[in-house]
Amino acid sequence: MGLIFAKLWSFFCNQEHKVIIVGLDNAGKTTILYQFLMNEVVHTSPTIGSNVEEIVVKNTHFLMWDIGGQENLRASWNTYYSNTEFIILVVDSTDRERLAISKEELYRMLAHEDLRKAAVLIFANKQDMKGCMSAAEISKYLTLSSIKDHPWHIQSCCALTGEGLCQGLEWMTSRAGLR
Repeated sequence: MGLIFAKLWSFFCNQEHKVIIVGLDNAGKTTILYQFLMNEVVHTSPTIGSNVEEIVVKNTHFLMWDIGGQENLRASWNTYYSNTEFIILVVDSTDRERLAISKEELYRMLAHEDLRKAAVLIFANKQDMKGCMSAAEISKYLTLSSIKDHPWHIQSCCALTGEGLCQGLEWMTSRAGLR
């Protein structure tokens, strides 16, 4: 009896959760993905298409799809939406000029039928840079408080040092336990 319970527990606890990592080009998406995977900075080049890696946190498996953010690739983001449980939106906290584009892309995703149940983690990246916007400023600009039908969390971070990334993963892990 104990063996059956253990196998069932293992089956349900090791469920894989699909995550898409999106954001504008040069926001730090790939750097964050590989910081999660290897806890180190790797040399990256603009992502054409996607990178996919499995990240395991406290027996919770996340299949993370890092999707290219160049303007000509954003129209194809929706091909990755099916069965997505988490959206990680990476925002370059120094890029004030394109924050309106990030907001537009966020709300376009949230309106998509395939993402109606997805939780949203916003990483306010590049917090180590002088003159960057704070997570609170980004939250206000993105009007995150108006999002009522998706659980969301905004987290300050620095992809290069890893600062703040664990807190974001912890939020996702706690949400995964509720699904």
